[in-house]
Amino acid sequence: MAGAYDRAAALGLLEKHWGYTSFRPAQEEIISSFVAGNDTLGLLPTGGGKSITFQIPALLSEGLTVVVTPLISLMKDQVDNLRERGVMATCLYSGLTRAEVKLGIDRCRLGKVKMLYVSPERLQSKSFIETLRLMKVTQIVVDEAHCISQWGYDFRPSYLKIKDLRKTFPGAPVLALTASATPEVASDIMEQLEFRSRDHVYSRSFSRDNISYVVRYCDHKEGKLREILHAVAGTGIVYVRSRKLTRQLSDMLVADGISADFYHAGLAPEDKNEKQNRWKSGETRVIVATNAFGMGIDKPDVRLVVHYDLPSSLEEYYQEAGRAGRDGLPSFAVVLASRADKGTLTRRVSQAFPEKGFISRVYELAGNFLDVAVGEGYNQVYPFDFNTFCVRFKVQPLAAHSALTLLTRAGWIEFTEEIATQSRVMMLVTKSELYQQNLTPNEDKLLQLLLRSYTGLFADYVPINETLLQSRTGLGAQEVYDTLLSLTRKHVLHFIPRKTSPYIFYTTSREEPRYITMPKAVYEDQKARLEKRVESMKQFVYAQDGCRVQRLLNYFGETTAGECGKCDLCRARRVAARGVDWNALEKSILYLSGQPGGHTVGYIQQQLDLYPKEAVVQMIRSLADRSLVKLDLATFNVVKVKN
Repeated sequence: MAGAYDRAAALGLLEKHWGYTSFRPAQEEIISSFVAGNDTLGLLPTGGGKSITFQIPALLSEGLTVVVTPLISLMKDQVDNLRERGVMATCLYSGLTRAEVKLGIDRCRLGKVKMLYVSPERLQSKSFIETLRLMKVTQIVVDEAHCISQWGYDFRPSYLKIKDLRKTFPGAPVLALTASATPEVASDIMEQLEFRSRDHVYSRSFSRDNISYVVRYCDHKEGKLREILHAVAGTGIVYVRSRKLTRQLSDMLVADGISADFYHAGLAPEDKNEKQNRWKSGETRVIVATNAFGMGIDKPDVRLVVHYDLPSSLEEYYQEAGRAGRDGLPSFAVVLASRADKGTLTRRVSQAFPEKGFISRVYELAGNFLDVAVGEGYNQVYPFDFNTFCVRFKVQPLAAHSALTLLTRAGWIEFTEEIATQSRVMMLVTKSELYQQNLTPNEDKLLQLLLRSYTGLFADYVPINETLLQSRTGLGAQEVYDTLLSLTRKHVLHFIPRKTSPYIFYTTSREEPRYITMPKAVYEDQKARLEKRVESMKQFVYAQDGCRVQRLLNYFGETTAGECGKCDLCRARRVAARGVDWNALEKSILYLSGQPGGHTVGYIQQQLDLYPKEAVVQMIRSLADRSLVKLDLATFNVVKVKN
């Protein structure tokens, strides 16, 4: 319920649950506006602390806050993090069992949770909206709000259903949040969400003064990546667009003596958590990942983000590059660009928008694959083995994936591939009833370990680690699995095995393919906008003049007072303007080449990036001609000649 903003209470909650004593810029303005009952738009850059701006108001509110977000992995991460902090929250998405959904809804209805996270597709269900009517919903939050705008880079028609939620709870204010919105998108967000007033828009500058944006042009990216990682100390992220490449580059870096690991959406939950934790703790220095890595992972001391492959838009690039330097210390965002990347970017448009006939064909084949009859399937979830589907029907995986994505955006289905749920367990008997059970030795051993290792088993489904259970009980993997199933059959607990399969959720009954149409807003309009975003990305990467930061900020509608002075273009101009100090350059090269084993030409250029590359090469050649250094033409290694 809207009311006056209590600053002392808000700061108390911030310190109690998050350990902070003050808010970040713009956070408190957003919180106070939302608590006062105003429709509010928050434009905060990546790492700006968006989640705090609705989690604090939820705790200050008497009722339930509904949070709409499209990223199921982020939804789960936030709910888990909130529970660890003593804040009760739950999430509902199509991959849950009926028992889990019922438990979540019951807890919301009884007022036992403060935040309910839902996927936008849930709002398409009339029965779910009717269920929400039974709850005391006092606030509505729209995360990743750019998804509601047809001008946004990730438009999702399911977001348009949020209007129905507003009609159901007319007294609940709306908070819309995004980290990447152009002025056009920001205006459209407020229009689509039917803001009662546009007076409450709060934003932080998209400028990140501590990040140096650098583009390195190279056709041999592997060597350049190694050079950069050897030249820049600290934790790093390397973004690629292929799952296969994450492992290949990770193995290459490890072989080169760099602590590295790989990460992508297809990994098992336990593997993801283990890799994340090793990286966050500093045990792993570099993570090579697809864009599945980073959402909800707030590591402040990332010194370097490298884009090995180019993103399709500046929105994506800004979000990913912005994971560097959240502690405010100097950091680098480096793009590796080859001559072939321009053509690769152009091809992504046609890959993302295959022919309409192919899209309706994929819809038909998916229904056949899942054995869903025409007129059936509404509101049903079906595990979907994407790889087997592509092999069986001889369809190209990238085109099929794009078709399923467009079918999702058009509202025909919900295709989700990011779900990789851990095994979960919930006790079905009370503590006193446990001693009345007739258990086998294995059942008793496993049950006792569960009760010692996990809290909250009697109140909710709790994720478990079967590998841990195996090592501590001495049972084999199959024995642990069979014992948990046995305890389920005896109604002692409910065990939900982990699953990593993608799924398809039918938001409408299956239709005949001739009725499957692609709305202009989903296909033609979005294709044109992707072409425009791709062109902006090309201009940013391949620009040879101006300032990269100015280009980035202007794209987001922000004017700048001057050039950043830290990007590679600004540095090159500064060096050119003052000329080359050849004596200083000679001393620097002799110093670097005099270190044990010497260094490659590329490494020396990286270290002396205030000098033009041609000047560095010219001086190395001069030193080699004078026999002051030795240049190995096979490896391009430079070693100082001892006197």
